[in-house]
Amino acid sequence: MTDRSTTLPPGGASAPGLLRAFIAKPEFGPLVLLVLMLVVFTSINPAFLSLTNIGNALTFTVELGLIALAMTLLMTSGEFDLSVGSVFGFAPVLMWTLFNTGAMALPLAFLVAIGAALLIGWVNGLFVTRLGIPSFLVTLGMLLVVRGTALWLTDGFPQRTWSAGDQWLSQVLVGGFCLGGEGETCTGGLRLYMSLVWFVLLAVLFHYVLTRTRFGNWIQATGGNPGAARNRGVKIGRVKVILFMVSAAMAALAGMISSIRVSAANPNSGTGYELEVIAMVVIGGTVLTGGRGTIVGTVLGVLILRLMRNGIVMIGVPGLAYNIFIGAIILGMMALHSALERRHNAGT
Repeated sequence: MTDRSTTLPPGGASAPGLLRAFIAKPEFGPLVLLVLMLVVFTSINPAFLSLTNIGNALTFTVELGLIALAMTLLMTSGEFDLSVGSVFGFAPVLMWTLFNTGAMALPLAFLVAIGAALLIGWVNGLFVTRLGIPSFLVTLGMLLVVRGTALWLTDGFPQRTWSAGDQWLSQVLVGGFCLGGEGETCTGGLRLYMSLVWFVLLAVLFHYVLTRTRFGNWIQATGGNPGAARNRGVKIGRVKVILFMVSAAMAALAGMISSIRVSAANPNSGTGYELEVIAMVVIGGTVLTGGRGTIVGTVLGVLILRLMRNGIVMIGVPGLAYNIFIGAIILGMMALHSALERRHNAGT
């Protein structure tokens, strides 16, 4: 008699399990939403996926995306930073004030602005970890201090940056290049900027840190179970201070990149960015209460919100309705994440 037992092809038996595991991942919901959004917007206006529009959308995406990467790590540790929008406006004001007054060369002014941001993050971290004040209140106060300082330095007026094009630092941060096009206008091609390259590199770095390093384990343990983490020797205070400093530094970098791109350093720039960044991180699947974060999900969340802003304009929806869509997406994604979490915990 022949053996009637059936031998499944390699991987066949685990396919349903792999599919179920993929659906349970926090990145699944944002990925589905992004694909649906691309399909809907393109079906209404095919120009949505044109090379010109993609290039324009990615240019604006990068700046908030840089802040969102650092915010992901900070929120995974169980904290928030509401001062990132004001740091976004303050750092370029400081850099260009130092440069335009002849106080120092642009690269040195850039380093001073980054140093000032690190100091802001350090103070935030100390207030949260040493004094035990909730990060919501600490960073809200810092938001007002930093924004007020930027307005005081400039008397409320933007700083000019029009001579920045000749600076090598400007080319390194925001220099443009063309893929497949011709001429200075990149006709028929895709115009990209160095800021996108920095965003991709930093996203890969942050993903590696969060998922493949001891420090990443400390971040997740700090947000998930701080008592157990402390008992295991994790210096949760030091971890949080470092993350606050990284958050402020990334906001400063994003602000200086933006100032070079638009040729102005406005002390009011970045207003409201803190809430939009948090929305990007939450939509991407990072747990609001800490303990679990995903850089891949954050990148998807960044793309969703920035392409949403671009798409609703292209299909003729008034731009003022943007917040309606964002609010609906946040509520929908929270419901989806909650449902997936319950199914995962139930083992179904």
